[in-house]
Amino acid sequence: MVKDKGLQKLESHLLVPGDTLILPGKTSLPCDAILIDGSCVVTEGMLTGESIPVTKTPLPYTENTVAWKSHSLEDYRKHVLFCGTELIQVKPSGQGPVRAVVLQTGYNTAKGDLVRSILYPRPLNFKLYNDAFKFIVFLAFLGIVGFFYALGVYMYHGVSPRDTATMALLLLTVTVPPVLPAALTTGIVYAQKRLKKKKIFCISPQRINMCGQINLVCFDKTGTLTEDGLDLWGTVPTADNCFQEVNSFASGKVLPWGPLCAAMTSCHSLILLNGTIQGDPLDLKMFEGTAWIMEDCDADYRTFGMPGSNIIIKPGPKASWSPVEAIAILRQFPFSSSLQRMSVVAQVAGEDHFHVYMKGAPEMLAKFCKSETVPKNFPQELRKYTIQGFRVIAFAHKGLKMKKLSDVENIAREKVESDLTFLGLLIMENRLKKESKSVLKELHEACIRTVMITGDNLQTAITVAKNSEMIPGGSQVILVEAKEPEDLVPASVTWQLVENQENGPEKNETCVNIGNSSVLDGARGSCYHFAMSGKSYQVIFQHFNSLLPKILVNGTIFARMSPGQKSSLIEEFQKLNYYVGMCGDGANDCGALKMAHAGISLSEQEASVASPFTSKIANIACVPHLIREGRAALVSSFGVFKYLTMYGIIQLIGTSLLYWQLQLFGNYQYLMQDVAITLMVCLTMSSTHAYPKLAPYRPAGQLLSPPLLLSVFLNTCFTCIVQICAFLYVKQQPWYCEVYRYSKCFLDNQSNFSMNVSLERNGTENATLVPGSVLSFESTTLWPLTTINCITAAFIFSKGKPFRKPIYTNYIFSFLLISALGLTVFILFSDFQDIYRGMEFIPTLASWRVSILVAAITQFCVAFLVEDFILQNRKLWLWIKKEFGFYSKSQYRHWQKTLAEDSTWPPTNRTDYSGDGEYGFYINRGYESPEEIPKAKLGLEGQTTEQHFWTRL
Repeated sequence: MVKDKGLQKLESHLLVPGDTLILPGKTSLPCDAILIDGSCVVTEGMLTGESIPVTKTPLPYTENTVAWKSHSLEDYRKHVLFCGTELIQVKPSGQGPVRAVVLQTGYNTAKGDLVRSILYPRPLNFKLYNDAFKFIVFLAFLGIVGFFYALGVYMYHGVSPRDTATMALLLLTVTVPPVLPAALTTGIVYAQKRLKKKKIFCISPQRINMCGQINLVCFDKTGTLTEDGLDLWGTVPTADNCFQEVNSFASGKVLPWGPLCAAMTSCHSLILLNGTIQGDPLDLKMFEGTAWIMEDCDADYRTFGMPGSNIIIKPGPKASWSPVEAIAILRQFPFSSSLQRMSVVAQVAGEDHFHVYMKGAPEMLAKFCKSETVPKNFPQELRKYTIQGFRVIAFAHKGLKMKKLSDVENIAREKVESDLTFLGLLIMENRLKKESKSVLKELHEACIRTVMITGDNLQTAITVAKNSEMIPGGSQVILVEAKEPEDLVPASVTWQLVENQENGPEKNETCVNIGNSSVLDGARGSCYHFAMSGKSYQVIFQHFNSLLPKILVNGTIFARMSPGQKSSLIEEFQKLNYYVGMCGDGANDCGALKMAHAGISLSEQEASVASPFTSKIANIACVPHLIREGRAALVSSFGVFKYLTMYGIIQLIGTSLLYWQLQLFGNYQYLMQDVAITLMVCLTMSSTHAYPKLAPYRPAGQLLSPPLLLSVFLNTCFTCIVQICAFLYVKQQPWYCEVYRYSKCFLDNQSNFSMNVSLERNGTENATLVPGSVLSFESTTLWPLTTINCITAAFIFSKGKPFRKPIYTNYIFSFLLISALGLTVFILFSDFQDIYRGMEFIPTLASWRVSILVAAITQFCVAFLVEDFILQNRKLWLWIKKEFGFYSKSQYRHWQKTLAEDSTWPPTNRTDYSGDGEYGFYINRGYESPEEIPKAKLGLEGQTTEQHFWTRL
């Protein structure tokens, strides 16, 4: 709809905010738009990962001047059609076609936000990459030192400036191998390839190394730890303000007709698409339990006065007897994870008035019901089922005194959801996935913390955590309940100890200890676990911010968490220096998946691009696989880095010694070291598979650590000692001759050597010092030593257990090492003139060649023993840290140590209040957002900055 031009068909790139769109039917939305008239059904799988159709409702008409997004708060998404989503069904209102107003276009849309996050992801603050840069700078510094050393030597001997500069630049480039960046990537490439075979896909390979440092994993509950589908267990209807007998679905009996049955048939978001009922699995299971069917409205139902564009619900062949012939759903107020409820306005066939049905979280729904209709034992009845791990949904109803359909279309949600009558409970069973318990046990044995973040009931979450052994048997659970400030009463936080008490062989009830103890006796270390709701988390964040780290160190259960709170919680864990992994499957997890160091999505929808990792196998077995591969890749990166560092230093030392007499290694000598050995070793060194069992500790997370620095330093010392001794010792041999100076002396004494080869006599009688010459006893001696040193260094730094399989399982790498070593020894002991001429060697005595080999083997043995029994000895380093008082600088370690020494922690059965401040309480301004600020505050504070789409979603 173009101003002054009427209805026109335009290309999508011409749309601008403020344009009005007419939505004809199935199409892909090219922009973000606000629905202002009519309703429609869309699939947001591209953005959220949910394949379930979502119903969008028009923006309600209101006379106040508050901005529409602030007025709608978290529920504003129900009025927005996001770019990239698929429109599958439209429902015009009586006022005309379905219309929407363009809100954002291009990269300002939700899809554009997603694309930007992929193109420009959040920078990875991983010490490995920072330390690698510092290490490269140090190697470059060594190269600069070598550069000036070469300048001094060559200038001292009066070599031409051109040759001096050339040789100095050659030594400058020796210390930093050009293959270093590529070699550091090979470990990640191999790990990514192995993950792909296990149906785990990655769009951010740099995060694989970070997975090796993960020490805390957060899990969603429904669809992640438990089965995605729910099984109907039974219903608990109410009558005369009392709960009635349970109607069990297991008995095979049909659900009897009643108000609760009417609510179950109509209060849902299901749609009829091409003759198939589609929608939320929970709604679908609930509707199937009623045995009713869904149809499009036809002429027969219009005779009852029902509108033609609505869905009709009627009893099926297997349904129980009902006095109602059909029910039409006139309007929906969709479910929202923050509101924790949904409601519909329906009309019974033949009646001229309307009904409101509402369902949602029992604690939330009870607030909207008349108090006299809610059974007095409601909390006890709810706890009875939640402690057994059941999913509980409550229903309510009221009559709507309206006769015009137009009044129903314009009624506000607040008016509909008030003064309802409580109808009863629907009990659904959510079983643990068979892999969950074993995976959580494996992570626990590896000393990796596990945390549950869910939108479900707190008691249900606690029960699932105990059944899955996320909370081990014998551990205590402390409920943390915080309340907002009211009038003159400041914000408060209450600590309650939950105990399991056996009341008979089949009864397991949860009760609160109300004894006088204010501190949990003997509760030290990790034998207690905090559990809280999203509401309590929000209050603690705002009013008890200094208390939050203490809770998070032992917080295990976080229930009724909104999407924004999930992201915030992940961020708070990261502030405590945890490396956090997040595993989830739903739209509510997208923000948390992106916020975590390693987010693992179990969804196969397009929203998996919001997560660095996606598992095609929908269970948490992917988590230990990812951690194992991350650890293997991290150890491989460290090994390759140490090897290439030592390779550069080995060449620097050998070349510097030859530079002392204006010599260097030959081209083929360099070529064999660089290509035949180093390049091939670097490409295969990282291909060793991960060790199948997770070790109870993590690999080192930084290059600039004492064991690694000491390893490089000691190996450098061993190399210096061996090469300098060989360089000086060869000069003491009776057959030694300075070939580059005294060619005649060398040729005259050649007959004294027992060799089968001879050199061509093309030298002069008195050779002068030639810069860059190769042929000498020194280079013939040093080359085998440096080459074997490079090969043995690759073996020493290819550590296997506990993070990787043994080196012999890497067949290609082992073959290349053995081949390179065999080739080097063959060249060393061969007496072929062509080989000596090509490699630019001088024949030496067999005894001298044996001495070279013995020196190389001795260096290898010393370096291997030092590396394996001292530098890689974890117990030794732990003892050193303890003796010298070195402690981890991680915040969570600090809090663990502090709280372990605090005799008053953890608190139980007491209430704490926030300190006095402005308005009687303290508010953390950094946490406030439109979805969390009370309405009264919005009017005072004004507009707030719009949050990132994924954090809000």
